[in-house]
Amino acid sequence: MSSENLPQSPAQEPRKPRVAVVFGGRSSEHSISVVTAGAVLRAIDREKYDVLPIGITTDGRWALTADEPDRMAIADRTLPSVESLAESTDGGVVLSVDPGNREVVLSEPGSVPKALGEVDVVFPMLHGPYGEDGTLQGLLELSGVPYVGSGVLSSAVGQDKEYMKRVFVSFGLPVGPYEVIRPREWENDPSAARKKIVGFAGEHGWPLFVKPARGGSSMGITKVDDLSGLDEAIEEARRHDPKILVESLLRGREIECGVLEFEDGPRASVPAEIPPVTSHDFYDFEAKYIDSAAGLVPAPLTEEQTAEVRRLAVDAFDAASCEGLVRADFFLLDSGEFVINEINTMPGFTPISMYPRMWQETGVSYPELVDRLIQAALRRPTGLR
Repeated sequence: MSSENLPQSPAQEPRKPRVAVVFGGRSSEHSISVVTAGAVLRAIDREKYDVLPIGITTDGRWALTADEPDRMAIADRTLPSVESLAESTDGGVVLSVDPGNREVVLSEPGSVPKALGEVDVVFPMLHGPYGEDGTLQGLLELSGVPYVGSGVLSSAVGQDKEYMKRVFVSFGLPVGPYEVIRPREWENDPSAARKKIVGFAGEHGWPLFVKPARGGSSMGITKVDDLSGLDEAIEEARRHDPKILVESLLRGREIECGVLEFEDGPRASVPAEIPPVTSHDFYDFEAKYIDSAAGLVPAPLTEEQTAEVRRLAVDAFDAASCEGLVRADFFLLDSGEFVINEINTMPGFTPISMYPRMWQETGVSYPELVDRLIQAALRRPTGLR
């Protein structure tokens, strides 16, 4: 009998890539991560991808969560949490660390572990320590699962503002004056640490900004006008991170620029400007996420200034060996010089956040932005590259 006469089994459609959106986490930015993930879940093309939402609770448990983006938004100034979205209070999601096995398993007390299927790529919508800082990226490297965004080293550098600035200086990028107080310095001799900061203020002037060295979303930052508020500011920063960073006030305009990885390399968006926030002392957490301070997109800059800040943003992306995406934050000083303040390797990512707004103005819509990041991660291997 010829093969033409054999019964033909129906052709199977190719499986859609499966995207695990991981969010929440143990950092103080837990709720912002949930908000961000909700926006991404809403934007992912379900005709093109299968989606598995996985939340990490504030105590570190991985939980299968409801795929309900509307429940992940800020409502009446109330922040969402993974705990409110988890489908079980006891069960845990486990990702294999065997590079040959990308299957995700749900394990619940008293029940047989349930396979949830393989994951092709992880979209880690985590902000701050235990997620954005290279820790999750290291786990995914061990597991052999591709992921959106920067790798272990660049994620760690992007989280630790001290070493970020050290890297930038080594590559010739302009940074502002800063001082670091390490945990042992404050714990062993707070008087000497305080004297070190006062000496810094004597050289660069008050006010100062005291912030967690490895924080984000402007949490734990205090503007200090004189010595009387210093100890309280240090303790506030240390609630978020035992290592603190002290920066001088830079007088100028706050300018941001997005960087996105394309097939031919990183490109910069049109820049944006954060105007002075009259209802807040500076662009703090409340201004960013609760009161929705509006940024100017595009920033009112000259052609030369726009070209310069875009060049510096890509240079910062390359200096820290970043991948996927970065938001680079600058000060345009009164002297006309740009100074880089920091980069965010997983910036705020709701449709009204500055990073997506800058790319929207550049011609990349929010759904296309999400898709480009997933596709870039699928093209990129894990391991040394």
